[in-house]
Amino acid sequence: MKEAYRKDFELVKRAVGGDQFAFGIIVRQFEGLVAKTVMGMLGNTQEAEDTGQEVFIRFYRSMSQYKGDSALGTYLTRIAINLSLNALKKQKTHKTNDLSKMEYQLSGEDITESVDNREVIENALAQLEPEFRSVVVLRLVEGYSTKETAELLKLPLGTVLSRLSRAQNKMKALLKKEFTH
Repeated sequence: MKEAYRKDFELVKRAVGGDQFAFGIIVRQFEGLVAKTVMGMLGNTQEAEDTGQEVFIRFYRSMSQYKGDSALGTYLTRIAINLSLNALKKQKTHKTNDLSKMEYQLSGEDITESVDNREVIENALAQLEPEFRSVVVLRLVEGYSTKETAELLKLPLGTVLSRLSRAQNKMKALLKKEFTH
C-alpha cells in the first residue's frame, strides 16, 4: 500500500469497525467530488442527487472491500461513474447537463464566455453517447489526466484517447453548426 493512501485506509478501517464519526468524515471529505462527477454525467437533476447519495450507500455496504491500493477519492469516483452510467442507461432521453460552473476546453478554444454558449455546450454534451460523455467529463471537466481517466474507466489508454478525440470532433461539429446559424 502506498503511503499516500494509508490515511484513507485507516479512516475506512475505523468506519468498518463501526466508527460513525469516521464515516461522516469520509462523506464530508468526498461529497463535493462525488457530486461533481455525478452532475457532470447526469446534469443538475434529482437523479444526480439520488445517485450521489447512492454512491455513499454502496460504499458503506462494501467499504470493507477497500484495500487502500488507490486513493479513496478515485475509488468513490469509480462508484459514481458506474452508478451514473447505469442511470443513463435507464433514461430514455438524455437530460441536459448543468455546466454553469464548469468550463470546457476543446482543443484550446474557450467557448464558454456566456450563459448562452454554456447552454449550447450542455446540449452538445447531452448528445454524446454515455461512453464518450464519461471520458469528456473526467478529462475536460474534472481535470483528470488521460492515464487517470483510463484507470477510472478501466479502459486502455488508446481507447480513452480515441473516445476523447471522437467526442471532441462531434462536439466541435455540433457547436460549429450551432454558432453558424
